[in-house]
Amino acid sequence: MKVCFPVEQNDGAASSVYGHFGSAPGFVVYDTETEELDFINNSDVAHEHGACNPVAALAGRSVDAIVVGGIGQGAIAKLMQDGIQVMRSASGIVEDDIKLYVKGELENLTMNMETCSHSSHSCSH
Repeated sequence: MKVCFPVEQNDGAASSVYGHFGSAPGFVVYDTETEELDFINNSDVAHEHGACNPVAALAGRSVDAIVVGGIGQGAIAKLMQDGIQVMRSASGIVEDDIKLYVKGELENLTMNMETCSHSSHSCSH
């Protein structure tokens, strides 16, 4: 499985999970089978607020799960519609969240939850 983490900068496994999926400069992707890390620049970082296109953001790359610090309701709806599991970061560090993900200890997010962290921007959703 491929697990994606929005990050401010690519520090590999030591990257900090960014506070909001759509405006993250990039994504660290961890492959649970090969244990390899990859980096994707956010191709949709300049979108209008509330108009995040997760597939465009990931440059069309396929992932199975996303671990976020925060995410808007529109993005979570689009990801869930595409069968992508969305979970909340517990530690804020990719390496630690990978361990928690593998153990099945991360919280799944749903449409009825407060999903936006509000820490990296001001928003009204």
